[in-house]
This record gives sequence, structure tokens and C-alpha cells, in this order.
Amino acid sequence: MELRLKPLKTSALALCLLAAACSAQYRNHGYMPPQEDVEVVIVGVDTRDSVIETLGSPTAGGVLNEGGLYYVRSQFKTVGPFRPQEMSRELLAVSFNGNGTVANVERFGLEDGQVVSLSRRVTDNGLNDISFIRQLLGNLGNFNPSGLLQ
Repeated sequence: MELRLKPLKTSALALCLLAAACSAQYRNHGYMPPQEDVEVVIVGVDTRDSVIETLGSPTAGGVLNEGGLYYVRSQFKTVGPFRPQEMSRELLAVSFNGNGTVANVERFGLEDGQVVSLSRRVTDNGLNDISFIRQLLGNLGNFNPSGLLQ
């Protein structure tokens, strides 16, 4: 009787482990300030420093000091061995006008986004068709012994 229960227990344990491995796992990335903090920011009055003090450090900022502040939060769901799927994304964009005060506060979601295909630009070094021996022999004529004495 004991021998028949062992395979049954092992199968039940394996089934439980398999079910646990395929359960959804959620990961959060980024930071989004609470709505009540965002409502405190006053358009035309607050400055970059006061926004950072109120909302916290942004996820990304503009390239220049006059650029906007961006707060981004994403949630990803992973099930088993499959590729993670983005479930939600929020973006809070705070833009500033010429005198440094808040011009606009906008909130965007995943449904507002667009797929942007990035182009990869690589500088050509021109060495594709030149072998190592040719590079080595090509540098022999450029040798200057006076450079060794300096």
C-alpha cells in the first residue's frame, strides 16, 4: 500500500510545482507621483525646483535646463517562459515656458503611445576589406624614429 502512494505524492508535488512556475509574475519599473501631489503643482507659478521638491526626482529630464520633466511607470507581466508583456504604462510630462515656470502638466497612458522604430546608425571605420597583414604592412611607411626620442 505504501509503495502505491509514493508515485501519487510525487505526481501531486510535481503538478503543484508546475502550476507555481506558470503563475503570472508582475514587475513595476519607474516612479509616478501620487495624483494628490500632482494637483498641488500650479501652472504659471511653480518652477523646476519646486516641482522636483513636490513630486520627487523625475525618471527623465530634458536635455537642456529649460526641458521638461518626465515621470514614467510601467508594469510588466511574465508568465512562465514567455516574453514579458507590458500591462500598463503611465507618463507624466511637466513642461516649462521661457521664464522657467510650469507651462503644462500632461498625463499619458499606454493607449496614447505609438510604436517608434529606432534606426541604428553605425559609423563605418572603412576597415571591412582590409586584412590584418595589410594594416600592419601599411603602417611600416608611417614609422618616424624621431618620435621615439621625445
